[in-house]
Amino acid sequence: MKPYDVKKANEYFRDKMSFTTGSHELELLVNSRKNPDSYQVVDVRYPADFAAGHVPGAINLPKGQWQNPKGLNRNSTLYLYCYNPTCHLAAEAAVELTEQGYRVIEVEGGWDTWVRNGYGIEVLGKSA
Repeated sequence: MKPYDVKKANEYFRDKMSFTTGSHELELLVNSRKNPDSYQVVDVRYPADFAAGHVPGAINLPKGQWQNPKGLNRNSTLYLYCYNPTCHLAAEAAVELTEQGYRVIEVEGGWDTWVRNGYGIEVLGKSA
């Protein structure tokens, strides 16, 4: 086993915190209603899944729409989420969107964690 590199671990965790967040932190941000133009919540799941329920105020940007995204604010930080902790769609979207100059944060745990924590959902424009 390699010796533990404390400096490298510190760098990794600092980088991780710079580019990811959890569903709890996103819920606090969404409910704070502070600086709503400073961020956008982006659901990268399939449109039918988005329609069935999503984070309040989120926009849907499924795969296939990342190269020419509509509705994104270049001055906002984008909070991307997908299905669950093992889904890589949000990370894939983050690669594409950061290449275009967008600021992106990946929401770890995705939709499953949001629902499991009992946070509010929106269905076809209605809060649930």
